[in-house]
Amino acid sequence: MKKTTKFITQAAIIAALYVVLSLLTYTFSYLEIQCRIAEALCMTIFYSPAGIFGVFIGCLITNIFGGSMIDVIFGSLTTLVAALLTFPIARAIRKKHGPVLKMRHALLIPIPTVICNAIAIPFVLYFGYQVTSFANAESMIPVLLLLSLSVFIGEVISCYVFGPLFVIALNRADKVLHLSE
Repeated sequence: MKKTTKFITQAAIIAALYVVLSLLTYTFSYLEIQCRIAEALCMTIFYSPAGIFGVFIGCLITNIFGGSMIDVIFGSLTTLVAALLTFPIARAIRKKHGPVLKMRHALLIPIPTVICNAIAIPFVLYFGYQVTSFANAESMIPVLLLLSLSVFIGEVISCYVFGPLFVIALNRADKVLHLSE
């Protein structure tokens, strides 16, 4: 298979998985208390740069279903920025430790995803979905801080609970399918 065909195929599969996982878990993938399990697919960037485009396009399609143009634009761009920041981390780990992602190194991969989303998504929720009160908070700064905490916790669950499960599956698949060649 040509490298370009393989790259596009991998990106399309990752995007499709992102969309399916997000829509299957729709009730807790959106709004102020969210745990978008599909975010764990940031781990795919270790195996192939196609993961960058896969998670971005998957997030873009998913956000179209969410209903806010601000989310479609800025939520998706946040995912792209996080993926682009993840790539050098993944490449450095791969270069130093080889093509099998060990759990101790896997903990580094989602850091940009968790941080970027915890910073940007509260603004998307506040301005794009008019989540202007949260818990007992009614003014902008406390609401944004609570949203940031909520998104952070959801991202940690997605990336550090479900992410290692993806790593186990991807390590096994890589041995059979040679994903990272």
